[in-house]
Amino acid sequence: MPTYVLMTKLTPAALQGTSGRRATGHDWKTKVDKVCPGIRWIGHYALLGPYDFMDIYEAPDGETAFRVSLLSRENGALTAESWPAVAYPDFLGIADAVEGRPG
Repeated sequence: MPTYVLMTKLTPAALQGTSGRRATGHDWKTKVDKVCPGIRWIGHYALLGPYDFMDIYEAPDGETAFRVSLLSRENGALTAESWPAVAYPDFLGIADAVEGRPG
């Protein structure tokens, strides 16, 4: 399955209090799992920087990744971006193919 990285920045109101944040996060994940069957979660990280959270997941297709981002926006994210990601060895194979090298 394709891999995606979800980069999320929350609204200031959504970041208030850890107990509320925990409940909101749980509600979001429950909703995503229901609306986006087939998602396989790989990792969830809190960040220091321009984004608040990063999730790495596999989805069956791009439409499902769109749904994950839309549900994130619906649940208090100021921005939510799902980026397609390719493992480095796969990237090297793609680069070799572009350069006409045998894989």
